[in-house]
Amino acid sequence: MNIFQSIGEALDSLNSNKMRSGLTIIGIVIGVAAVIAIISIGRGAEGTILGSIQGIGTNLIFVFQGGSEEVLNPNPITLGDASAISDPFQAPSVAGVAPILQGDAKVSAGGESTTTRIIGVTPEYEVVRNSSLSEGDFVNEEQILGKASVVLLGTEVADSLFGRTFNLTGETVRIDGRPFRVIGVLESKGGSTFGNEDDQILVPLSTAQTRLLRRSNPDQVDAIIIQAFDSRSVPIASEEISNILRTRHRTAIGTDDFTILTQQDFLDTASTITSVLTIFLGGIAAISLLVGGIGIMNIMLVSVTERTREIGLRKALGARRVDILIQFLTESALLSMIGGIIGIGLGAVISRIVGQIAAASDTPLNPSIGVDTILLATLFSAAVGLFFGLYPANRAASLEPVEALRYE
Repeated sequence: MNIFQSIGEALDSLNSNKMRSGLTIIGIVIGVAAVIAIISIGRGAEGTILGSIQGIGTNLIFVFQGGSEEVLNPNPITLGDASAISDPFQAPSVAGVAPILQGDAKVSAGGESTTTRIIGVTPEYEVVRNSSLSEGDFVNEEQILGKASVVLLGTEVADSLFGRTFNLTGETVRIDGRPFRVIGVLESKGGSTFGNEDDQILVPLSTAQTRLLRRSNPDQVDAIIIQAFDSRSVPIASEEISNILRTRHRTAIGTDDFTILTQQDFLDTASTITSVLTIFLGGIAAISLLVGGIGIMNIMLVSVTERTREIGLRKALGARRVDILIQFLTESALLSMIGGIIGIGLGAVISRIVGQIAAASDTPLNPSIGVDTILLATLFSAAVGLFFGLYPANRAASLEPVEALRYE
């Protein structure tokens, strides 16, 4: 018996029991659709997260307080550290340095109020963080020196307070009860590695230090954002920064009281997390494929019982054991393959619906279905059919012709 004849007979057998075959296929359809949808949505989420991280620049370096666990009282990161790092003789690979101070604050205007993140910045922050304004001007050196009460609003803060994001320059808001003049509105950026960049306000660093976000050391900052000349300069710049801070903080290698993170560190961490979550959820979805496979085995066992006399007759007419084995394996494989094909289509539809829902809610999620995912689902569904069809097929092939013909 050739393979085409086996497929033809398998289709005739499945067609004669449409209801039973259809219910069996549903288990495979659900399993494959779940795997396809979860993997594609997971890849879309990974692309969104990594794209967001890359969007803030591939040549950025971040310095935070705290490093080795052996250091009990780490020195704070200070403006002096930032000034040393910006020295072209000590760190020739560094293009820009932006120290920041950050915390939470209550902002109010016109009877409306909201709690948001406040960041104290210097003029260099605009270039280093690639910040753009929809209106107004960024913080300048004169405002830093004068500790001016001025503020830049994120779009969400502006909308919460004024119900609009335009024509706000010159308006007055209160930050923790203190009046501040709005000098500009930041362009919308959405979520990033550092949270929602639209839900924040920027003030001069000197103003934050003296009025809003006081620290025990008046020279202390929470982080320093550093821009290397290009992505290839990041490793060299990181080493230059480490040497400067070790000298200033008088720490030995291995006992650093600071932490340096690069954009690649964020990318690697985010990629690992999203990949693990996708594999985990895909594994859970694959359990439904196993359930579908058990359904195939049950149905094929029933089919063997129902067709015992047919099997005996075939063997009596000269059918070999391998012919019977191939016949039943073909039926189980067809069940799973048909379910797999329908499941791939259903998974693609679910992924598209999720993408449209995300787009409607302004969430940048674009599910991605790759050829490898389709092949994986197809081959896995076929393997499930073959694996769970092996026992019923072997049982049918092992029947003795005389006993099978006597079966009622």
